[in-house]
Amino acid sequence: MGNTSLASKALSIDAARTLKQLGADIKEARVRRGMTQVELATRASTSHATLIRLERGEPSVGLGILVQVLDVLGLVEGLARVADPDTDEVGKSLQQMKSPKRVRARKRDDLDF
Repeated sequence: MGNTSLASKALSIDAARTLKQLGADIKEARVRRGMTQVELATRASTSHATLIRLERGEPSVGLGILVQVLDVLGLVEGLARVADPDTDEVGKSLQQMKSPKRVRARKRDDLDF
């Protein structure tokens, strides 16, 4: 049995599934561009072994490597929209629930100089 990283143990089933799909999508993008794993790894300044782990969806691959690989593939722009606050409907709803229902004028204390 292989070693299981702490990162792998910490993942929910949905998160693990998402990583596997991300890896498969990166592999498909690479193949569509006619690039070998070695070529993409070299252009992304990483090792062939790391790229293999990324394409497998292993959680131990660093975020910087992911961004670099997506940049080489011309897909990095989409990553910036992942946590865009403008598309965070849950966050916006929570913020709205916390905002005061009415605004009161502040009491003005006499300033003592």
